[in-house]
Amino acid sequence: MTLNIIRKNIFFKPDPRRVLARYFDLSVERSIKVVNRVLSMSKQQQSDTLNQVFRNFSKRHRSVVSILEKNYKRTQSILHGMEIQDTDISYKQKLLIGSYFTMEYSIEAAAFFNPSVVEDIDQTQLREGEKRIILSFRATGEGHVSSIVFRSAIIDKDLNIHLDTIGELLEKPKVIKSHRYQKEDFVNKLFQMHYPEECVLEIIKNKLAESFTYEELRRYVLEIQQENELSADSETLMHQILWLASSHYEMTYSLDTSISERVIFPISDTEKRGIEDARFVRFIDEKGRITYYATYTAYDGFTILPKLLSTKDFIHFKVLPINGKIANKGAALFPRKINGKYAMLCRVDGENNYIAFSDNINHWQEDITLLRQPEYPWEFIQLGNCGSPIETDKGWLLLTHSVGPMREYTISATLLDLEDPTKIIGKLKEPLLYPNTEEREGYVPNVVYSCGQIVHNGHLIIPYAMSDYASTYATVSLEELLTALINS
Repeated sequence: MTLNIIRKNIFFKPDPRRVLARYFDLSVERSIKVVNRVLSMSKQQQSDTLNQVFRNFSKRHRSVVSILEKNYKRTQSILHGMEIQDTDISYKQKLLIGSYFTMEYSIEAAAFFNPSVVEDIDQTQLREGEKRIILSFRATGEGHVSSIVFRSAIIDKDLNIHLDTIGELLEKPKVIKSHRYQKEDFVNKLFQMHYPEECVLEIIKNKLAESFTYEELRRYVLEIQQENELSADSETLMHQILWLASSHYEMTYSLDTSISERVIFPISDTEKRGIEDARFVRFIDEKGRITYYATYTAYDGFTILPKLLSTKDFIHFKVLPINGKIANKGAALFPRKINGKYAMLCRVDGENNYIAFSDNINHWQEDITLLRQPEYPWEFIQLGNCGSPIETDKGWLLLTHSVGPMREYTISATLLDLEDPTKIIGKLKEPLLYPNTEEREGYVPNVVYSCGQIVHNGHLIIPYAMSDYASTYATVSLEELLTALINS
């Protein structure tokens, strides 16, 4: 049967006006020159320049003063080398110095793509047939650094999405590195990434306490380096230890921010080159409690690390690495446990679709099953998922992405058994969505890609990216789609 998939004429596009203030990192030599130049200005020049900064930037950020204060403090170690006392510098001079070590970063300047969608926590004050939703996007700016951004919206009875007013003042979180590591888990994860010399592994095990914080680990690493003559390979291992530990953190946003103002920007060393393709899911545990999880790929410029983000309110977030054999891109969590275990879609080899099960949500060591291999011409290059499966009375509805000739990405669908999702009930023999004439032009041509969908008013709502530049969405009757899958 031919499916009637409807593309909506509603688009989500990048907005270069949305900027964050970031620390502008200079070498020590250049930083000293900048500080000296600022302090050598006349008082009038200093006052005039600072006033210009406030005039031009105070309306672009929630508190430009606190930003300048924070970035000045990051230069204080430089002042020690200059033999300048902090008390010798006035408060306004500190702010002015801070402004020279601050830069604006347009988080969406390059692209706004790979969307995911979940039901909002708040479903009050709605008309009949409406649902409040949260959309997430991968936003990309200068240097192709990606972050996660959000939009709140209402989808009406006619399946039209109406975005809430988008906040203009972006907010970075307060970062709290308060995670406590367990030695056995930490050493096991380290061993997956690096095969250390036996003697060095024993040194590490003997040095680490049974549990420790990030700051304690930094001290342990420094002591190991001071107390032992390490090979170049073992020195690399020391850096990897801190790299791995920095991937655990928590972050909290101010209550007076709207969700569209909250940006999850790369924080740890493991993700300094980008946070990619977050797949959000509304997870319900055995007691009916709701947690929003997102799997995403952290990238440091050389290595990828799958990570798990969790939140109950989209204000406070926790981040942990995903440990085990599924260390590849595109993991997607099922929205509930199956037969008492967490279930995850994954791609172990970069080519085929797999499914994994675990008793622990961020440890996936065993129980991985091949789900599907490329079968049709439009998926000969690779298969992947388009986000978490959706539970229906007919089975788990899974949207997949495929890559075929000319590296064209398409979206299709598979139906899995509810009790045993390793069993495939049906799969479409033609793509559900493929790039049309308007969608195939962009940063990466010929791509349609989704990271999560929802059901509303009997229809599947599919937000998707258009050639890694902007996003839109399409709808299809859920009953028609399930019928097509069952009869395939």
